Amino acid sequence: MSLSEIVKADYFDFLRFPTVSADPARDQTMRDCASWLEKKFGEMGLEAEIVATAGAPVVLAKWSKGGSGKRRKVLIYGHYDVQPAEMGDGWTGDPFEPRMLDGMVVARGSTDNKGQIFAHMLGVAEAIREGGAATDVIFVVEGEEEVGSDNLEGVLRARKDDLKCDVAIISDTNMAGPNRPTLTYGLRGIAALEVELTGPSHDLHSGVYGGAVVNPITVLTRLLAGLHDEKNRVAVPGFYKKVRKVAAWERLAAKNLKVSDAEVQRQAGSPALAGEPGFSAIERIGMRPTAEINGITGGYQGPGPKTVLPSKASAKLTFRLVPHQDPREIARLVERDLKKRCPKTVKIKVTPQHGGFPYFCDPKKGFGPAASRALSQAWDGKKVHYLLEGGTIPIVSVIKKVLGVETLLVGLSLPDCRAHGPDETFPIGYLERGAKMNRALLREISEV
Repeated sequence: MSLSEIVKADYFDFLRFPTVSADPARDQTMRDCASWLEKKFGEMGLEAEIVATAGAPVVLAKWSKGGSGKRRKVLIYGHYDVQPAEMGDGWTGDPFEPRMLDGMVVARGSTDNKGQIFAHMLGVAEAIREGGAATDVIFVVEGEEEVGSDNLEGVLRARKDDLKCDVAIISDTNMAGPNRPTLTYGLRGIAALEVELTGPSHDLHSGVYGGAVVNPITVLTRLLAGLHDEKNRVAVPGFYKKVRKVAAWERLAAKNLKVSDAEVQRQAGSPALAGEPGFSAIERIGMRPTAEINGITGGYQGPGPKTVLPSKASAKLTFRLVPHQDPREIARLVERDLKKRCPKTVKIKVTPQHGGFPYFCDPKKGFGPAASRALSQAWDGKKVHYLLEGGTIPIVSVIKKVLGVETLLVGLSLPDCRAHGPDETFPIGYLERGAKMNRALLREISEV
């Protein structure tokens, strides 16, 4: 096989691991994938090891030029776990059997994050074959990003001396569009909660008890509807108190992305857009905090009717946050608001789940200009765009807190790649493009 065929085969093997970190039944699969990564790093010329945690293992791999000269050291982060994927979700083929479609690889994890981290692996491997990378490199590839990275901070603290570096690199964000190199300079944080209401002690006959006993689904829907006001702003008291005001240059940068509301609507496949007034869709996604209902459950949901008055109703909520909001504080504000508005006719339980802090790094300072130069080089001189990303990568703030370094967010994901959705895609050509970006980025960082 040619080198490109070997690369494709390795990438497809990586994608075939159904590494769904949210599913306890996949524990062995997670360990198998970590072992595959350890072996692959070794074949590429890096020293690799598996670090056990209370959850999925973390894979560390490093390469150093050696000698006494002062060299930059770069940490490259990625994750091998993926979101759940089932045929019933709308997939047109097996989510874990990658296939090609018009130059796109269709598989769960193809973009988020296996394709993007694999491109960096290829870039470093190419450099090693040609005599060495421009900087010393250490990879940190975890298996719990999709469930909050609960165990990675402990690994970073325990191996802090080994992981000492000048800057971190992550490719797990969107580009502004195809062949539009993009430096993401901020991420939204997240606060996740689950709310459960209990009415009667057991499900009841809706004819015998309906009208006399409170239905927890009815109460829950009213509580959830009250999370927003009539202008689509979050109605939780104190929610906006610490929201950072964006600078004029940031709104100009958002405008220069040239991502229209119509384009966002097309990508979403939505009949219409909605949101906080005074902002474009792309500004709402990156600059403004949100409240979302991710799931709601209660009563009978099987085929045909069942005249039941349910005992319980529950919902899963997430709040995307912007600097300088604290996920723990937001979770407390939401819990207080829900409990205050909940009538005494039902019992309410609010369970905080994972959280992550927002992230902001001025792209005009530190290693930001080096990243901009490298992105332009990798995309043949094209203009670099600056983006505030709506998603959350909790470990970015942890890296800053524990290792004391900033993170360069240089995504290879396209806006319509369907990450977390059915038929997730990644352009096969972006493996080579990403490897080129990696080498340019290490070279530019070495010269700062």
